[in-house]
Amino acid sequence: MNSTLATLAVLDGISYAALVFLVSVGLSLIFGVLRVVNVAHGSFYAFGAYLAATFSLAVAPLSPWLTYPALVAASIVIGVVCGGLIERFLLRPLYGRDDVLQLLITFAAFMIMDNLQRLIWGVQPIFANEPLKLLPNISVFGVNYTSYQVLLLPCVALLTLIGLRYFLRRTLAGAVIMAVTEDREAATAIGIDAKRVYFVTFIIGASFAALGGALALPTTSLVPGMGADMIVLSFAVAATAGLGQIEGTAVTALMIGLARAFIIYTQPEFEVLVPYLLMVLVLLVRPFGLFGATQLRKI
Repeated sequence: MNSTLATLAVLDGISYAALVFLVSVGLSLIFGVLRVVNVAHGSFYAFGAYLAATFSLAVAPLSPWLTYPALVAASIVIGVVCGGLIERFLLRPLYGRDDVLQLLITFAAFMIMDNLQRLIWGVQPIFANEPLKLLPNISVFGVNYTSYQVLLLPCVALLTLIGLRYFLRRTLAGAVIMAVTEDREAATAIGIDAKRVYFVTFIIGASFAALGGALALPTTSLVPGMGADMIVLSFAVAATAGLGQIEGTAVTALMIGLARAFIIYTQPEFEVLVPYLLMVLVLLVRPFGLFGATQLRKI
C-alpha cells in the first residue's frame, strides 16, 4: 500500500468511526443505565437519517445552510418521540423481568419500525448532500478530502464524548444517573425517581443514534436495511469495548473504523468480517471487553 492509499484509509477510517461512535455510545449508555440491549437502536439511526432527509430537502430551497439545523432537529425529534414512546410503553413494564423478554420486545420494535420506514419513505434510495457541498475540500498530505467528513464528523464525535463525560461526572443530573446506575434501590430510597432517569437516559441514547444517522445522510444513499447493518456493527463496537464503557467505545470505534478502512483498500472481500473478527478475538481473551470489568453497574 502506497502513502496515498494509506492516507485515504486513515481519513476514511476516522470519518466512519465518528459515525459509528455516535450510534454505539447511545447503545452503550442505554445498557449502562437501563441494562437493556436495545435492538431497536438501529431503527433510531435509520429514522434519524430519513427524517433528516425530509427536513433537509424541505429547507434547502430557502437556504442550504438551514440543512445543518435540520439534521440536529431530526435527531432530537426521533430521540424524543420514538425513544420516549418505546421506553414508556414497551420497556417500562418489563423492568425487572427476564432479559430475554426485553431483547424480544426491542427486536419486535425494530421490525415494526423497519416496516414503518418502508411505508413512509418507500424503498427507493434517497440522497441529500447539501451539507457536504457547503463545506470545501481540504488537502491532507496531498490527498483531497471533504472537510465535512474529516473535520466536522470527528469534531462532533469528540465533543459528544467530552460533553457526555462532563455531564455524567460533573453535573447534578449526571450524578443522579450515576446513582441509579450504581444502585437503583438505594437511589430510590433517597427520593430519586428511577423511572424518570430511565426515560431521560433512553431518549438521550436514542438521540445519539438518530444524530449518527442524520450526519451520515450527506455522505451516503439511504436504503432500506441500513438500520439492521448499523445495529449489528454498533453492538460489535460496544461489546468489544465492554458494554457500558463510554470512553472505551470511542477507542474501539476508531480501532474498528481504521481496520475496516485499511482492509477495504487491501482485501475488500473481508470488509464485513473485520469488525466481528476483532470482537471475537477480544471477547475470547477478555469476556467483558477491552475496557470492561466485572462490576454489574458501570458507565
